[in-house]
Amino acid sequence: MLGLAARSVRKRPGRFLATLLSAFLGAAIIMTFNSMHDTASADGIDTVSADTLTTAASVVGGYGTLLVFFAIASTLTVNVRQRAEEIALLRTTGATPAQIKRMVVGESVAVALVGTLLAIGPAVLGGNVLLDVFKDSGQVAGSVDHAFGPIALMSGFVVTLLAAAGAAFLAVRRATKAATGGRRPKGRARKFASWAALLAGALAVCGTFAMKATDAALMAAPAYGAILLSVGFALVSTSLLRTVLGRVEPLLTALAGASGYLTVRNMRRRAPELSGVLMPLILFTGMATATLYMQGVENDAIKASGLAKSVEDKSLETLNFTVVGIIVVFACIMLINSLYAATAYRVREFGQQRLAGATPAQVLGTVAVEGVVLTVTGVFFGTLAALAGIVPFTAVRTDGLLPERGLGIWITVVAMAAAATLVTSLVTARRGVRVPAVEAVTLAA
Repeated sequence: MLGLAARSVRKRPGRFLATLLSAFLGAAIIMTFNSMHDTASADGIDTVSADTLTTAASVVGGYGTLLVFFAIASTLTVNVRQRAEEIALLRTTGATPAQIKRMVVGESVAVALVGTLLAIGPAVLGGNVLLDVFKDSGQVAGSVDHAFGPIALMSGFVVTLLAAAGAAFLAVRRATKAATGGRRPKGRARKFASWAALLAGALAVCGTFAMKATDAALMAAPAYGAILLSVGFALVSTSLLRTVLGRVEPLLTALAGASGYLTVRNMRRRAPELSGVLMPLILFTGMATATLYMQGVENDAIKASGLAKSVEDKSLETLNFTVVGIIVVFACIMLINSLYAATAYRVREFGQQRLAGATPAQVLGTVAVEGVVLTVTGVFFGTLAALAGIVPFTAVRTDGLLPERGLGIWITVVAMAAAATLVTSLVTARRGVRVPAVEAVTLAA
């Protein structure tokens, strides 16, 4: 089966492009920041510089590990679900579930290994750029030289390969159950992880009220709480989407008539596939909104006090904006990968709709409505998670309830999420409807 996996990757490289891109970006980010550990452990580094570099590597390394797993998991889940017929055919020809799992996991690990190897060069360049940023802001001495050593390499390979193997195993496990007609896994582990993340996030947020406004680590508790709440919502995105669809069905039916009714039915049936789109939307909205607003509140509080920013304040600000940048890049990649794979696979469905009498404009309209529903759902739950962190931090830091910066940051975050969702889905669907209906049905059959 491992040989079959290698041949599968060679024969159909396009299928694994999304996974390769996720692994490449994830490994590049992880190795870039973990190279700060190598740099901090070099000889002759002063204490302040070493502390700054170690903090950056530890904080962003944790975010990076989480995002890498979600990015690879979202793309692999869509990929494996689209191979249901292939997996069923392998079962009928005598392949056991264990053999199919080895094949899919072997494919994913091979692709992740290639992505990690390709990421070494960009990670070295990225580490140099990141070190220059710290030098320019005065957080690291100008005499410090960048080092790219075993910590960066090992972290990149271990995290990326383990994420690929784990995500592939979970995805193919459900697919093989469906192919054999057995009972689908109930997702108890996923539900447990979701409740654990929600509980830990709530405890972290509540812990903010036990701290003082002058505590150096005040932002850590609400920030991690908002992140954990976002993760908890993302893990149960399928159930959240079905709940939202049940609530908005009357509204969509009233606004769009039969098209709205059919859109809701179609999305409810495809909720597991669409959850791969909701996950990055929730993570992006929650993490980016919470981090940017809390950093804005911190900057305003320092400015109001009349004090100059310390090295620790500058380091924290740099870290926060760097984390937001990583979130933006990764969430957009996850979103675009998932949407492209899910929409491109629907060429046959689009052809069937057109043969049944739907016009290309009606097909694109249905895709647009789906994109709006997904965007609103992801933004809503992401905003809930962000507010859970923003309100306690603002209350403790400034004695207010909400930041004074208004809705500008939130509107920007929502606009980016909506643009990525709608542009990707509509552009991909437009390419799909250009294929003649009969040919689309025949090719996909």
